[in-house]
Amino acid sequence: MRLETMHSTSAAPCPWQVCYYPIPNRYQFHRQPLHLSTKPTTPISSPLNCQTHFRNNPFLTLPSTNSCISDQHRKNPDDKREFSQEFCSSIDENGEINKTQRRKSPEGKEEAEREAKGRSSLSTNMWWADFKGALGQRINLEGVVSSVSVLARDRHLALPHVSVPDIRYIDWDELRSKGFRAVVFDKDNTITVPYSLRLWGPLGSSIERCKSVFGDDIAVFSNSAGLYEFDPDGRKARAVEYAIGIKVIRHGVKKPGGTAEEIEKHFGCESSRLIMVGDRPFTDVVYGNRNGFLTILTEPLSLAEEPFIVKQIRKLEVALVNRWSKRGLKPTSHGLLPDAGCCVKDPPPL
Repeated sequence: MRLETMHSTSAAPCPWQVCYYPIPNRYQFHRQPLHLSTKPTTPISSPLNCQTHFRNNPFLTLPSTNSCISDQHRKNPDDKREFSQEFCSSIDENGEINKTQRRKSPEGKEEAEREAKGRSSLSTNMWWADFKGALGQRINLEGVVSSVSVLARDRHLALPHVSVPDIRYIDWDELRSKGFRAVVFDKDNTITVPYSLRLWGPLGSSIERCKSVFGDDIAVFSNSAGLYEFDPDGRKARAVEYAIGIKVIRHGVKKPGGTAEEIEKHFGCESSRLIMVGDRPFTDVVYGNRNGFLTILTEPLSLAEEPFIVKQIRKLEVALVNRWSKRGLKPTSHGLLPDAGCCVKDPPPL
C-alpha cells in the first residue's frame, strides 16, 4: 500500500520539477494544462513531503532543470531546431519592423517636406502669375513689336472705324440692323476703370441696351482677365463675369497679336460680323482691324489709376493717330458699315 502511494506520488511532478522555456507561438494551442491532483491522500502540498518520499525511495532521484531541458531536447531534437528557427525568425521580424519604422520615419519627413515644398511652389507660381499679369498690363512687349510694324508700314490699322467718348454714344440698334451679330469689349478703361471688377456706373444703361439688342452675344476680350499666361486658372475671368455679368473669352495671345479664332468659335460666326470696342489704338484697334472686326475707339474712363509709363504710351498713340488722320490717312473699309457715322448718337441724359 505504501509502495502504491509512492508511485502515485512520484507520477505527479513536484513544483521544482517543472521545466520552463520559451515556446514558439505556433505551439501555443498544443499546450496542455497542468493538472495537479486534488486528492487529500496525495502528499504534494509542500516541498517537504516530496523530499520525504524521495528519501524513502532510493530509486528516485530529483532531476535538475538542466537535465530536464536536455532530456526534452534529446527526446525531440526537431523541436530544438524549430525553436531556434522560430526564435531567430522572431528576432529577424522584430528587426525588420524596427528597420521599417526607422525607414518610414525619414520618408514621412521627406514626404511632409515635399508637400510643404509643393505648397510653397504653388504659392510661388500664383504670386509669379500675378506679378507677370501686373507687369504685362503695364508693359506689353507684343504691343511694342506690333507698334514697330504699324509705324513702318501698317499705319492704317491703328485708325478706328468709329471714335466716341464712351459706349453711351453707340447706337446698338443701328449696328444690329446692319448685320452685326456680336460685340466684344475690352475691359480696363473701356467698361471699367483700370484693375477694377465693377462696371463703371454711367455705362450701365448702355450695357443693358446692348444686352437687349444682342442678347448673350456680348463678351469681354481683355489682356488683364482671361489671358492664359496671366490668368492660368481663370479666377480673374470668373471674378469679372460675376461682377459685370458678361462672359470673358479665354485666349492665349495678348492683343494686338493673335487671331480671332477664339472669338469666332465662341460666337459661331465670322469676324466680319463682330464689333471690337476698346480704348487703345495700338492694341484694341490694331487687333480688330487685322482680323476684320468693326473697330470702335473710346476715350479712357480714368487715367488716375494708370501707371506713368502707360499714360505716356497712350499719349503717344493718340498723337500719332490724330496726326495720321489729319494727313488724310483712312481706316480700312468695312463692308457692313460704309458710313460709320450712322451708328453714333447723342447719349441719353444722366
